[in-house]
Amino acid sequence: MPKIIVITGAGSGLGKALATHFAGDGDKVVLLGRTLEKIAKAASEIGGNATAIQCDVCSPESVRNAFNAISAQFSKIDVLINNAAYVHRVMCDDASDEQIYNSFATNTLGPAYCSRQAIPLIKRGGSIINVSSGAVDNNYPGYALYAASKAGMERLSLGLYEELQPKDICVTYVRCGQMIEKIGAWEDLDPNVKRMMEEAIKMGQDPRSRPSSTFASVAQVFRTLIDMPADLRAPSITLKPRASDN
Repeated sequence: MPKIIVITGAGSGLGKALATHFAGDGDKVVLLGRTLEKIAKAASEIGGNATAIQCDVCSPESVRNAFNAISAQFSKIDVLINNAAYVHRVMCDDASDEQIYNSFATNTLGPAYCSRQAIPLIKRGGSIINVSSGAVDNNYPGYALYAASKAGMERLSLGLYEELQPKDICVTYVRCGQMIEKIGAWEDLDPNVKRMMEEAIKMGQDPRSRPSSTFASVAQVFRTLIDMPADLRAPSITLKPRASDN
């Protein structure tokens, strides 16, 4: 039976890879993103199983409107993947008001807003998956805001896991390691990812020197997670790229 899967931040990177993978398996995917043109383009490339709906996860009203649109099209959904993320590698004392706000609004509040609206729509046996980061346990300079906001999301996930047991909804956070589109293809990066790479290099943290996995590989893990046997639960999963030449 095809699943209805809602993915935030689905216009590029992991979000788009997830949508592409699930749609290819025959599932119906709803791509949420702040820029309608971007997610509409991604949905068009994915094909008929994809629907694009504008949603700024930082805005409670935008999230309400998006999930009202989802419920008008689908009476129930199976999975919500909170993938939208905001990361700027910046020292806290150099951070702007906007960078501090966007870090927590996107990475912590966004999953809370989306989960709140999604829970009444999720079928028994469904799931919420929150995309976290290995940065939570790595105290790299310039990552404090990103790591703290993702840590907040992890605590939200663990609390929701317990809250939603009576509804038979599983909540999992997945710590993903460094990911790119294609191993070694650093010259073909999405503009936002390229910007993050350049910020990291300025701080002496060249991502090209670290192991990477691909978005497509991580998407396969999410497939397995969604299709786990009914008698199993995974509150958290940590993925790490295999050390190899990039």
